[in-house]
Amino acid sequence: MGSTAARTFLAFHHNAKLYKLQTVVSAVKPFAALEEANRLLFKQGTDEDFAVVTEQTIFHPQGGGQPSDEGAISSLPSSAGEEALPSIFRVSAARMDAVHDGQVLHFGRFDAGPSGGPPQAFAAGAAVEQAIDVEKRVYYSRLHTAGHVLGAAVRHLLEGEVAGFDELKASHFPDSASCEFKGLIDGKWKEPIQRRLDEYVARAMPVEIEFWDEGDFIKNGLERLIPDKSLAAPGEKFRVVRIVGAETYPCGGTHVDTTDLCGETTVKKISRSKGISRVSYAVAL
Repeated sequence: MGSTAARTFLAFHHNAKLYKLQTVVSAVKPFAALEEANRLLFKQGTDEDFAVVTEQTIFHPQGGGQPSDEGAISSLPSSAGEEALPSIFRVSAARMDAVHDGQVLHFGRFDAGPSGGPPQAFAAGAAVEQAIDVEKRVYYSRLHTAGHVLGAAVRHLLEGEVAGFDELKASHFPDSASCEFKGLIDGKWKEPIQRRLDEYVARAMPVEIEFWDEGDFIKNGLERLIPDKSLAAPGEKFRVVRIVGAETYPCGGTHVDTTDLCGETTVKKISRSKGISRVSYAVAL
């Protein structure tokens, strides 16, 4: 994999319900052979682990506040119709390559070979099928959409009530889901935020994926949200998630189709530190 290697096509950007995908292996590298910057992306990696790169992927790499997908990549029979047992690669984590721009590294291990023999690694150019853990993907999608709905609810309720208000960053990890805001949000707002959040979830507002250029942000009065140009591949537009009737956010994550699919979403607490407020939340399992 050289620095001019092709970017991985992020199939989940276009269809978050694509749970299986046939694609082609671009490269397979032993974990120990990776650049240090890439080894640091998978701290539990050992000499038994590999990084697999494919032309396309349905695995959402950790980032943007969303955890990595998990699952498996399996070899497909060759055109000669061979009957050999498939090689199976168990994906523990996916990350954006720290060295080769736009590539996704799938970290994990190959299953043992036939009769417990050595693992059979893929060859570059091999046809494979990806399959993600659907239950985790749906859960992460519900959490991510719920975070956007919470952000919209807080903005609509408090933008004119809290001095210096602005939305900052968010985490959509199961054990630490929260949205951060500039300004001090008093604890008295917890119940009003919950009521507005419940209203937006129950309204079943459509969640639409769109691709915008800078002009689209300006046209929609959202200049404040124009992302850094480096976040989009050359010639590509920015991906945005629009909750119809609420807010639009630049976002590379996966989402449910309508806000009611978030399920019961609970505001856990509001904490404040150094002029920033964090509203933590959870969705029902």
